[in-house]
Amino acid sequence: MYTRETLFVNEKGHLSVGGADCADLAKEFSTPLYVFDEAHIRAMMRAFKGALDEYGGGGRVLYASKAFCCEAMYRIADGEGLGADVVSEGELYTALRAGFPAERLYMHGNNKLPQEIRAGLDAGIGCFVLDSREEACRIEAEAAQRGIKQKVLIRINPGVEAHTHRFVQTATPDSKFGFSVANGEAAAMTAFVRTLAHLDLAGYHCHIGSQIFERRSFEIAVQKCVAFMAEMKKSQELICRELDLGGGFGIWYAEGDRALPPQGYREELSAIGKEVERACEQAGLPLPFLLMEPGRAIVGEAGLTLYTVGSVKETAHRTYLTVDGGMFENPRYCLYEAKYTAVLAERASEAPQRTYAIAGKCCESGDLIGLGFRLPETKAGDLIAVLSTGAYHYSMASNYNRNRIPPAVLVKDGKAEYIIRPQTPEDLVRFDTIPSRLKP
Repeated sequence: MYTRETLFVNEKGHLSVGGADCADLAKEFSTPLYVFDEAHIRAMMRAFKGALDEYGGGGRVLYASKAFCCEAMYRIADGEGLGADVVSEGELYTALRAGFPAERLYMHGNNKLPQEIRAGLDAGIGCFVLDSREEACRIEAEAAQRGIKQKVLIRINPGVEAHTHRFVQTATPDSKFGFSVANGEAAAMTAFVRTLAHLDLAGYHCHIGSQIFERRSFEIAVQKCVAFMAEMKKSQELICRELDLGGGFGIWYAEGDRALPPQGYREELSAIGKEVERACEQAGLPLPFLLMEPGRAIVGEAGLTLYTVGSVKETAHRTYLTVDGGMFENPRYCLYEAKYTAVLAERASEAPQRTYAIAGKCCESGDLIGLGFRLPETKAGDLIAVLSTGAYHYSMASNYNRNRIPPAVLVKDGKAEYIIRPQTPEDLVRFDTIPSRLKP
């Protein structure tokens, strides 16, 4: 198990996170339970921010809301001086309700709905990242009605294939995201946007994928983006003021993954900043304001999920542990066979003895947390912690089978408080309605 200052096995042999014993958290808040380590979240934010503070052109870290979105996360990000990217009216609303400064928000999405564009403009968000001509025209029309000039970036596709699962590669030639640099689409979009009087084209955005461990992928993306910026300066006399390189930094999930402390991520981003400086100097370009959008890297390892074992079932092929969660609160294994590390939270110091599959409670044969977990002899009632579940778990959760999405707590210095309250049965039927013809 990969440990850190705020995640370790304590003197009782129990797993401790954020200064709290996981066994105590389960007793106080029940299971399943999402647990977030505030100190680690802040450490990661400061690491990324520190790297951009060293970059010569100035920069800002934008927290990628899609990883985990709630009001408390925006309060932390604001307190650490970050911006944030949002991809829906709901994320925008949550950020604004939490008091996050609208001017530090960037709105993404490949199909921004009209009401989302209006909400963003009415709030005064800092920037829209354009992903189609149609949305550029919609933003132009809405900005004209308001008598404003809205800052925008164009999402470009530099054609860099990061070595990740194909479902999370976003800069391949056939991706739904961005405008291709290679075939001239990005240049044509640049020319088009510059004809729109109420849009201020500040620069470009790219995002090459997720769970990337190879710095070289980012360096190639930098080189291709800077080459395109140089081409636009020459052919269209456009000086790129901002360059957003997205996110995608990989995190530790299981044995075989690279494990980096916050300082390691700072060094990775510092190296990317230096590559921007080198490439711009070589191309004769002024340094753009640099934006990065870590999400998973900030919150992924900071989260874990606690489960209670309901039964142990032997089959001809494997031994199943059934838990009180499942694909309704973690669909990532079902989607792309995501891997994890599991720990018996109250016997974390014991050596593993058997291999288990961990299955959820949903009425689906594919409802698994994963296969091949090595654990001590496990029985019904044992408490299991699955690590590195801070990103894309609550965000992708559902009420499938009318299960309740687990609550989330934030832990710091041993004190835990709800940041997402428990759902009740009433929450599950809150929006149900019965047509008059079906009423008794």
